[in-house]
Amino acid sequence: MHGSSAKSRLAALGASFTQGNLAFHLPRCWAMLGGTTRWSDCVEALRYLMRPTQLVQGAKIEEYEQAFARTLGAKYAISFGSARVALYELLRALGIGEGADVLLSLPSHIVVANAIRYTGARPVYVDCRWEDYNIDLADAERRITPRSRVLLLQHTFGIPVDMDAALLFARRHNLLVIEDCVHALGARYDGRQAGMFGHAAIFSTEETKTISTVMGGMAVTNDPTLASRTRAFQASCSWPRRWLSAQYLMKLVVYYLLTQPHVHRFARIAHERLGRRNPLPGPTTLEERKGHRPMDYERRLSNGQAAVGLCQLSNLDQNLEHRELVANVYQAHLSGCGLRLPQAPAKAEPAFVRYPVWVEDRPKVIRALARHAVIGTWFTSVLEEAESPDVAGYEPGSCPRAEQAAQHLINLPTHSRIGARDAGMLATVLMRALSS
Repeated sequence: MHGSSAKSRLAALGASFTQGNLAFHLPRCWAMLGGTTRWSDCVEALRYLMRPTQLVQGAKIEEYEQAFARTLGAKYAISFGSARVALYELLRALGIGEGADVLLSLPSHIVVANAIRYTGARPVYVDCRWEDYNIDLADAERRITPRSRVLLLQHTFGIPVDMDAALLFARRHNLLVIEDCVHALGARYDGRQAGMFGHAAIFSTEETKTISTVMGGMAVTNDPTLASRTRAFQASCSWPRRWLSAQYLMKLVVYYLLTQPHVHRFARIAHERLGRRNPLPGPTTLEERKGHRPMDYERRLSNGQAAVGLCQLSNLDQNLEHRELVANVYQAHLSGCGLRLPQAPAKAEPAFVRYPVWVEDRPKVIRALARHAVIGTWFTSVLEEAESPDVAGYEPGSCPRAEQAAQHLINLPTHSRIGARDAGMLATVLMRALSS
């Protein structure tokens, strides 16, 4: 798809790139947020902010859903206010509730476990593989019980699961398969889009993902019965209030401006000092971090957000090509340093939403890179953002590889503001930190 052109550009870059001409003195700092957004997306957001009657409800939602389905080659795509709500409904529509077990790999996010728990089902945590931080099917085999009903496959960081092995495992144990593609829009396995292998899939367009509507999610399926049930549930969900829809679009614009590399160093200080007093809405509520269900959990996507999503989908191919280029630069510079870098399955074509690197001394590396970039730390816990993993039934020590990953992983940015030269600079700073 976009691999050959990215690799040729990488080769050309490699011929001219040297460590000696790195511009370390430039007062720039890259953020994880904002880099997916273009000024044209901000213009679209501002248009809807000035049209309050079209902000919440309108024709853009159906148009966006249809475009999303076409992008994947799916029959049905149904939007929600977040991917966690899409997962919650897909489980309900598949008849999953009390007495059912859902197998999912760690590390993951507290909202994923919560969506399972809110149906009455039990999340059964499975350890990850070292190679790609995806599910370890050998460990999953040990956790199968007569209650096991669903295999939830997270394509971590945009690295596809070995779907041949996973689907064989699911057939052997008579499990329904849902793909968690919140990191993996545009990733492929054996030439097919991630999300097109199971009974259904979920995608996220939250502010840190491959495309952003600030908050938002999509349930995708080729099953007409499942789609009909999910559509009926969507109709029962509440619309976001106009002020919240406006806040989401305003956040898109504000973060686009404040995360510009030349201003982010200073904007970051202000952001950290604001702390939880930040007036813009966050992706995870305090209730969710504690494992509780928010009152307004079942929410729809707004028309203005859908309009922004359409803009971002129109740029998806270039977005993915750029991420592949940047990931290849990281790979080229770091592969000989003895670091644990991601290794995708043989038939997988990753779409790195972030590029994960295992480092022994994470605080040291973050300090070394802080001048140049805010380094992502998906995941700092086996259940990211949970006040404690035990709020969702996790038993410490039960997934030791995931626990170690949560202590050692950093995530390097791959979004459009990170050029190939910038990626080379970040890799060089990382290598210097490791050798000092």
